[in-house]
Amino acid sequence: MAAKRLSSSSPNNNTHWGRDQLETSPNMALNAENSSLPPLRFGQNGQFKILQVADMHFADGKSTPCLDVLPDQVSGCSDLNTTVFVERMIRAEKPDLIVFTGDNIFGFDATDAEKSLNAAFAPAIKSNLPWAAVLGNHDQESTLSRKGVMQHIVQMQRTVSRLNPTVDSCTIQGEEEIDGYGNYNVEVSGVEGSTLHNKSILNLYFLDSGDYSTVPSIPGYGWIKPSQQLWFQRTSAKLKKEHTSGPEGQKGPAPGLVYFHIPLPEFGSFDASNFTGVRQEGISSASVNSGFFTTMVEAGDVKAVFTGHDHVNDFCGELLDIHLCYAGGFGYHAYGKAGWSRRARVVSASLEKTENGAWGAVKSIKTWKRLDDQHLSTIDVQTIWPKSSADSAAPSAAPESGVSRAVSGRRRKGTPTVV
Repeated sequence: MAAKRLSSSSPNNNTHWGRDQLETSPNMALNAENSSLPPLRFGQNGQFKILQVADMHFADGKSTPCLDVLPDQVSGCSDLNTTVFVERMIRAEKPDLIVFTGDNIFGFDATDAEKSLNAAFAPAIKSNLPWAAVLGNHDQESTLSRKGVMQHIVQMQRTVSRLNPTVDSCTIQGEEEIDGYGNYNVEVSGVEGSTLHNKSILNLYFLDSGDYSTVPSIPGYGWIKPSQQLWFQRTSAKLKKEHTSGPEGQKGPAPGLVYFHIPLPEFGSFDASNFTGVRQEGISSASVNSGFFTTMVEAGDVKAVFTGHDHVNDFCGELLDIHLCYAGGFGYHAYGKAGWSRRARVVSASLEKTENGAWGAVKSIKTWKRLDDQHLSTIDVQTIWPKSSADSAAPSAAPESGVSRAVSGRRRKGTPTVV
């Protein structure tokens, strides 16, 4: 067998290990002026690209070892491999937004949560790109509470993250009346100077999928609660009304993308015949079905959901016109599968041209993954929403059959996998 080619962030390349990312300056990390950030919008090329980073599991930087790498990769491998991978992805894809979908730090091994958060998000901040984050089930297991972690994140430079909806959002009466922390939406407007430059034509929803059940009779992971679903429904309805009315009102809703950490039970609706990617472990969703998938179907604007949590699953399949997509594990201090590259998911929305040649509404949305190998290989390119088929009602997924494949190795979720 040929020797494995190592990327610049792969475990045996020590040329990047000269600094410990935990020395990130607090002044660089924190900023109270994020409310003045310019609105997100499509570029003059008619594109908007999102880089999803799932499960970094960052801890104490250079002193934190990698998990589940090949024996000859162990020496010198640390959290800094994760940092370099983020930097490589930013340079390669030049995203318009970076989204971190939880377990950004691995709390049990993070000595100081604030320092670990600063280090984990440092590449995004240094890139000067806008970024968003939601919480996983491990972020709060260090020196900050779950609320404290999100409060720290929303003060960091260049983030569009929010603690929760506010009174001004017209959706929830106050931030304490919604479950969790990090429930918010971000609007992406049309190209500057186009007829849609003041209208959101791509809507991004971010939700806190919880950590663990707080109901004694229900074991396992948390779930998206009724108060969050009510916020989502009201926000979706408000955005649809704005999109179809007023100046340049459109015929239908703008497409929506949803990001959170823990997959829904519906991720188990696929088998190898009807998804793109791989399933190498069980679907570690909550042990109860909160009904959020049905809520999204009823809303009518959501085209795809993106999660993390199950590190060696990276598939994307369609159910009732909504794609359910894993990103695949990104971080080197997270469990994985030795010899199976860490990876990231990219989503790119493209605009249509109007009759006069100007940029119009969203025409299509594609996704692909990039591997942390020598060439940052691109795999599994999919079109997840072509505008021409948006009204299709035929589901493309069949009920799951057979037994899921298990993956050996060190699991770091904190509770057994639900298979």
